[in-house]
Amino acid sequence: MGIVIDKAVLEELRKEYPQGCRVELVRMDDPYRKLNTGEQGTVTGVDDIGTVHVAWDCGSSLGIAYGVDECRRIP
Repeated sequence: MGIVIDKAVLEELRKEYPQGCRVELVRMDDPYRKLNTGEQGTVTGVDDIGTVHVAWDCGSSLGIAYGVDECRRIP
């Protein structure tokens, strides 16, 4: 069975991180990542399990996993 996220939470995530907005990585719980805290990128979308997909300026496309990783919206 896949991950299930409350529809209201998913809606809020999509409002907070609309496609095209800029984000900065706060933390990521992935020992194999090549992203560092402070990396910036552009949101490409939020999927049905709450992963915020990002086109990072460094070339990575690793997503921010809901409830595990953290990013913040920047102007």
